[in-house]
Amino acid sequence: VMTGKITLGLESPVGRLDVTLSAAAVHRLDFGGVAPDGPVPRPVAPLFKRVKKELEEYFQGRRQEFDLPLDPYPPGTDFQNNVWAALREVPFGEVVSYSDLARWAGRPKAVRAAGAACGANRIPLLIPCHRVVAKEGLGGFGGGLKMKKQLLKLERG
Repeated sequence: VMTGKITLGLESPVGRLDVTLSAAAVHRLDFGGVAPDGPVPRPVAPLFKRVKKELEEYFQGRRQEFDLPLDPYPPGTDFQNNVWAALREVPFGEVVSYSDLARWAGRPKAVRAAGAACGANRIPLLIPCHRVVAKEGLGGFGGGLKMKKQLLKLERG
């Protein structure tokens, strides 16, 4: 049994993505992908196929929620994990503020830390940090603001 992780590349409407996964879960998703398309080792093939399919459906506007096992690597702190869990509850097509997010993660005063946890999100898109916006403007995003606007526009139909 392969316990290791592998990073594979795939094309998307927002550019090439690198997906790091094991047979059990998705561990990272990175923009500006550099990993090769394959070969896809047999143990990770079923999950990689699901990731590809769900992302395709998302970008076609046919999927609003991802149904994939996620296990961020490297792992987050307790607070980061709470923020990432809260992010997964933000509905498709909606946005929340960093202060809402801090409140949901159980530390209403930790607005900056909530923002930092978004920045540290290892699995953007699947953990939708692009749905968090600042009171003034868009806030930040690992994929860049142009991509954040693209994703929000896609979700708003």
